[in-house]
Amino acid sequence: MSTASQYVLEARDISKHFDGVFALNEVDLQIRTGEIHALLGENGAGKSTLIKVLTGVYAPDSGTMHLEGEGITFKGVSSAHKAGVVALYQELSIVPNVSVAENIVLGDDMPTRAGLVDWKELRRIAREQLDRLNQGQIPVQRMAGRLTPVQQTMVAVARAIAVKAKVLILDEPTAALTDHEIQDLFRVLRNLRAEGVAIVYVSHRLEEVFELCDRATIMRNGRVMTTTDVADTTIREVISTMVGRNQEDLFPTRGIPGASTAVEIHNLSGQRVKDVSLSVKEGEVLGIGGLAGSGRSELLRIIAGAQRHTSGRIVIDGQETNHKSVAAALSHGVALVPEERRSQGVVLSQSIGENIAVGNLTSISKWGLVTRARIKSLASNSIAELQIKSRGPHQTVGQLSGGNQQKVVLAKYLARNPKVLLLDEPTRGIDVGTKSEIYGLIRGLAAKGAAVIVVSSELPELIGLADRIVLMHEGHISGEVSAAGADEEQLLSYCYGRAAS
Repeated sequence: MSTASQYVLEARDISKHFDGVFALNEVDLQIRTGEIHALLGENGAGKSTLIKVLTGVYAPDSGTMHLEGEGITFKGVSSAHKAGVVALYQELSIVPNVSVAENIVLGDDMPTRAGLVDWKELRRIAREQLDRLNQGQIPVQRMAGRLTPVQQTMVAVARAIAVKAKVLILDEPTAALTDHEIQDLFRVLRNLRAEGVAIVYVSHRLEEVFELCDRATIMRNGRVMTTTDVADTTIREVISTMVGRNQEDLFPTRGIPGASTAVEIHNLSGQRVKDVSLSVKEGEVLGIGGLAGSGRSELLRIIAGAQRHTSGRIVIDGQETNHKSVAAALSHGVALVPEERRSQGVVLSQSIGENIAVGNLTSISKWGLVTRARIKSLASNSIAELQIKSRGPHQTVGQLSGGNQQKVVLAKYLARNPKVLLLDEPTRGIDVGTKSEIYGLIRGLAAKGAAVIVVSSELPELIGLADRIVLMHEGHISGEVSAAGADEEQLLSYCYGRAAS
C-alpha cells in the first residue's frame, strides 16, 4: 500500500527545541484516513508542541511532513486550514457576541450579494454544516455566547468541517461537558470518522480514549514511545508507558486522621443541596462523588463562603460560622480551589509571583507595602515546593501547562496554611504524572493536620486518594463508604440514588 493511500497526515523525524531544550526529538506520527487517533502523554511530553507543528504555528527545526503522500510545509495556521488540517483547543475560539452562523463561516469568504453580506445564504451554509453533525436544533441566528458548552463545541466542529477538514485535531474537547454531552460529541465524531475525516484526539481521560479511539500514540519527554491499536492495550499499560511506573504507584499512602473534628456540617441546604450533614477530622481526606448536578460543587461553595445557604449550620474548629464571603471563610482558615482554574483560580495574563502574592498580601506586606523581593521569595519557595515547571516567578501563568497552572492555584492557597482545604475537580484536564504529584501535595497537607474535602468525577481517584467517600444524589447524601476496599460499582450505585448491593 502506498503512503498516499495509507496515511492522510504523516510527520517524520520532527524535532523542535526552545532555548536549547528539545520539546520534540525525532518524532514520527502517522494518521490514517477515517480513524480516531489518540495522542497521549503527560503535560510537557510534547503533545502541544507537536500539534502546533502540525498546524503551522511552529516550523520544525528538522523533519518533514506529508499530506496525502505529498510533502508539505505550512507557513501558518491559515495555510494549514486551507490544506484541511484544523485544531480545536480546550479554550474554544468561539466569538460570543456574534451569531452561530457567523462563527461557523468565520475565516471563510462571507457570501455576498451586490457587495453586501448575503445573510440568507450565510445561514443556509451554517445549517448545512450543523445538519451534517445532527445538530440542526442549534439556532443559527442565536448569539454563540448564549449556547451551552457542548453546543459551542459543536459549532467549533461545524466551523472545522465547513473548511473541508481532512484532519481534525481536538485538544481536551470534553473538559467542560457532562457525561450526556460527551456521548453526544462522541456520536458526532464517529459520524465524521465514517465520512473519512481523520481525528487526532488529545485527552487525559483514558476511559474516553478506550471508548472512542482506534489507535494511540504515546509520548514522553518529547519522544514517541509507542503507537498501538487501542484494542491491543490496557489503561494500566498506557499509564505505565506515559509515566514510567504502574497505576498503583500514583497514589500516596493513606495517613491516620486525628481525633479532633475540623469541620461539621449540620442540616445544610442551599439551591440544590438538601439537608446535608457530615464531618471531617483533622488530617482526614474526605472524597465527595456524585453525578453532575448532584450538589457536590455547591456544597463546597457554601462552606467556602462563595454561595449563601438557606438553612443549616457550619462549624469550624468547634466554632459556628456563617461565612458571607470568601474573604470571611479565608479568615477562618477555609480555602476553596475552584473547578474552573483558568477563569476563577488564576489571572492568566499575570505572572506566577503575582498570582501567588494576591492571595497572601498580609504575609508579604510590611506597613501596607508589598515589595517585589517578597513576592519573588514567596513564589520561588512555592515553585520549588510544588515542583512547578516554569522559567521562574516572572513567567506568565497563561504560558504554563494545565497541570502547572493548577499547581499555581494550589500554591496560592497552600501558602496560607489552611485548616480546611476544599478542592473541586483538582486534577481535571491534568496528565497522570502531575495528578500523582498533586495527590502527594494533598496527602502532605493532611499529614500536617489540615482537613481536606475533594470533589471528583473520577471514582478511581476518590478510591485511591480519600479516607472516606460521601456520595450525593439530587442534593442529598445517598451513601458513605470507607475508601479502602471500595469499588466503582458500589459508588456508582449511590451516585444514581440506589443502595449498593
